[in-house]
Amino acid sequence: MDKPIVNRVAKSNLITFDLEVFYPKGERKVVDISQWLWEGMVLKEKEFRNAVALWDTTPYQNTFVALQCNADAIVPAWAFMLVTTKLSEIATKVVVGTLENLENVLYTELIHSMDFTPFQDKPIIIKGCSNKPIPQNAYTLLVQKLRPVAKSISYGEACSSVPLFKK
Repeated sequence: MDKPIVNRVAKSNLITFDLEVFYPKGERKVVDISQWLWEGMVLKEKEFRNAVALWDTTPYQNTFVALQCNADAIVPAWAFMLVTTKLSEIATKVVVGTLENLENVLYTELIHSMDFTPFQDKPIIIKGCSNKPIPQNAYTLLVQKLRPVAKSISYGEACSSVPLFKK
C-alpha cells in the first residue's frame, strides 16, 4: 500500500515544445508614416522624402519595427520602401503592418529556419500558455512542420493536453 509516487510524465519521452522560448528578444516599435503626409492625408513626394531624410532614427536602433499608415490615405508602395531603406541600417527587422504582423513574420522566419529532425518519431506537446504575444499563425505553422516527423502532437500541458495528431 505504500508504493512510491511515480511521476510518469517526467519518465516519459514526451517533448514539450514551447514557442515562448524562441521569442525574439528586442523592443517592438510602430512607425506611423502619416506623420509625414501633407495635412495627414496626402503624400507629396518632395516633402515626404525630405521629412524621412531629416528623421532621427536612433530610437529604433536594434528594434523590431512595424511600419503603418494610420490615416485613411492612399500611400504608394515606394513610401514604405523609402522608410525601410533608412531603418534597415539600424533596426533588427522592418515590416509593413501591425505589431501582430511583425510577430507573424518573426515566427515564420524562425520556424522555417528550424531543424525538426530531432523530433523524428517523438511524442510532442506544444505548450499553450504563454506570457509573450505568440501569434496563432505560429502554432499553425509549427504543426505543419512537426506533423511529417512527430509520432504524435498534442496541445496544452502534459497533465491536460488536447491530442491533435497521432501516427
